[in-house]
Amino acid sequence: MKVLVFNAGSSSLKFGVFAAGAAEEHVLKGSFERFRDGTARLRLSGAGGGGEEEATVPVAGIAAAIGRVPAILAGRGLGGIGAVGHRIVHGGARFTQPAVLGPDEIAAIAALIPLAPLHLPANLEAVRVARETWPGLPQVAVFDTAFHATNPPKATTYAVPRAWRDGGLRRYGFHGTSHKYVALRASEALGEPLDRLQIVSCHLGNGASVCAINRGRSMDSSMGMTPLEGLVMGTRSGDVDPGLFGHLHRTGGLSIPEIEAALYEDSGLEALAGTSDMREVEARAAAGEADAQLAIEVYAYRARKYVGAYAAAMGGIDVIAFTGGIGENSASMRRRICDGLEFLGLRLDHDRNQALRLAGRDAPQIQAWGSRVRVIVTETAEQLMIARETVAALRPAAAPPAVIPVAVSARHVHLSAATLAALFGPDAALTPDRPLRQPGNFAAAERVALIGPKGRIDGVRILGPLRGRTQVEVSRTDSFELGIEAPVRDSGDLAGTPRVVIEGPAGRVETDGLIVAARHIHTNPAEAARLGLADGQRVEVRVGNHDRGLSFDHVLVRVSAEGFTEMHIDTDEANAAGIRVEGEGALVPTESHAARIFPAAGGDRPG
Repeated sequence: MKVLVFNAGSSSLKFGVFAAGAAEEHVLKGSFERFRDGTARLRLSGAGGGGEEEATVPVAGIAAAIGRVPAILAGRGLGGIGAVGHRIVHGGARFTQPAVLGPDEIAAIAALIPLAPLHLPANLEAVRVARETWPGLPQVAVFDTAFHATNPPKATTYAVPRAWRDGGLRRYGFHGTSHKYVALRASEALGEPLDRLQIVSCHLGNGASVCAINRGRSMDSSMGMTPLEGLVMGTRSGDVDPGLFGHLHRTGGLSIPEIEAALYEDSGLEALAGTSDMREVEARAAAGEADAQLAIEVYAYRARKYVGAYAAAMGGIDVIAFTGGIGENSASMRRRICDGLEFLGLRLDHDRNQALRLAGRDAPQIQAWGSRVRVIVTETAEQLMIARETVAALRPAAAPPAVIPVAVSARHVHLSAATLAALFGPDAALTPDRPLRQPGNFAAAERVALIGPKGRIDGVRILGPLRGRTQVEVSRTDSFELGIEAPVRDSGDLAGTPRVVIEGPAGRVETDGLIVAARHIHTNPAEAARLGLADGQRVEVRVGNHDRGLSFDHVLVRVSAEGFTEMHIDTDEANAAGIRVEGEGALVPTESHAARIFPAAGGDRPG
């Protein structure tokens, strides 16, 4: 199938044609740039033997530009378009996946215009004209905000009155399509599973954002409720003190719309240096212009600050990825951002950085030898991602989902032999109290206490048999009681985990290995084949009843020779889904289930 993709802005329209399927191909690339005085600059490259083409054409805006696209496609011999995909900047809380567009969906998007006033009107104009121009084709919306739906509440919640929050005031994040592509491309280029990487993606262009991608999922993004928060951008301010609204109103008599318009259109590099084009800013700075020099310093400082913050938020960083017009083309800006990050183990190779020239889907590394953090530069491919998501949204509904038993895994510890001896004495052995469903595993009669800076939890069960390394599994609520922020990890993935004190009748041990165990499924090869699962796969499971049910994503599949088929969730997750001890879950068929299968994190298997 060929997919026509539109990315409509207030002053430009980018479009492309993609051949979907196993061999993806960007067949045609086009743009109408700088709608001004009834004209625009048309650029084309790709199919039909026409090569590259550039001309000024009489086009007054988005509607007229889209109206010329059928003739362009015909002139390049491109028929058989099967669907139209649209970049939609804001999906609010409702749209966390691509959506086939009908009247209800369009109305819901229109209601979000106050959250993205520069972008959504243009996005919706493109949808309206495309539906009129290709009335028989499905139109699919792909949302910039959807990738960030995995951000936890601690990252999305503003500390504002509840009534405001109940009305939808929260952080959403943007550039999600770009950040998702960059994460997948980094994983591909490095040859490492995405769910083993901690990536900071820097999309630096006229619009700019930084995203913390923790083991395959967006954890935080510099943009917030609107695309105004975060980095300094071409004409947008990025982070400012919200108190300036009251101050400017009181002292300058400015209205809220006037202040908002200035923050969107007259701020950023434009305000600091008199131009929103970083190339011109750098040229002026090199010529000694103080305002341009300050603009560069402010831009780089803000970006470097976010990179450092996200490394801290994730508890580590493996990759910094640069993309966007500035990220791809400004060697000096990449260097300014990276030069302050040596404390993270990052060392840039300045010669490789300076000599870099991107072509196609290249993703070269520019870190120095011995750098612990890899630095990748790649062109973003938002239109390609939109085409992929469009095809996925139009796939026929799958067969009824397979059902998997769900069990609640309460707080417990797995002990090493050395830890057992320290807690219970040198000759101690675990006493099996009751067998567990996973063959060879049991709950022991012995109990221990967990002690943290805030408090202690007594009577914690020990699960056997002994392991090579001590692991302590608690819920998020337990971590608050202890006063220690435990990361969500797969069983056995204990590198860099926090320390906790375990107390037994014969002594105490302070050890690392404190985690909130990531939800997972145990199964055996025969059951895995029946369910269409593979070891190391990540799946989505719908758990609970209609009243309290939830969909849990990123569920790890663990296949072992005699594994008992069962999904394990912790007590917090069970409470959220209305499950007391046991329940059932249904596998949710999605593109991601079969798209990428990686080895599970290292370490001991049963969790």
